[in-house]
Amino acid sequence: MSEVVLVIHLLLALAIIGLVLLQRSEGGGLGIGGGGGGLGNFAGAQTTANFLTRATAICAAAFFVTSLVLANLAGTQTSTKGILDRTAVPAALEETAPAPEEVEAPAAPEPERAPSVPVSE
Repeated sequence: MSEVVLVIHLLLALAIIGLVLLQRSEGGGLGIGGGGGGLGNFAGAQTTANFLTRATAICAAAFFVTSLVLANLAGTQTSTKGILDRTAVPAALEETAPAPEEVEAPAAPEPERAPSVPVSE
């Protein structure tokens, strides 16, 4: 489910980028969508600007909704395993040498005490 929403989310992001680049800005931009002969006589500059603005708004709203859905899906998928626990371990690493037997370390010798010397008064 989350994979489908993620693909839709990415397509919406690309659509928003394309729609914004098509719009004419004060600096000119790509300006493909409006102006003198961008689309020929098929549509006027004002009609094209309204269409691009409305399409951008619709894509932005859908992008916002998919963002919320993805956040909700991520919050509901709880896992007790960490990222490293979920990854597959290669077969070469699974077969390790058996652990050596535990050997008791020899007891440390007690420290030598200095001989007691009588103190004269």
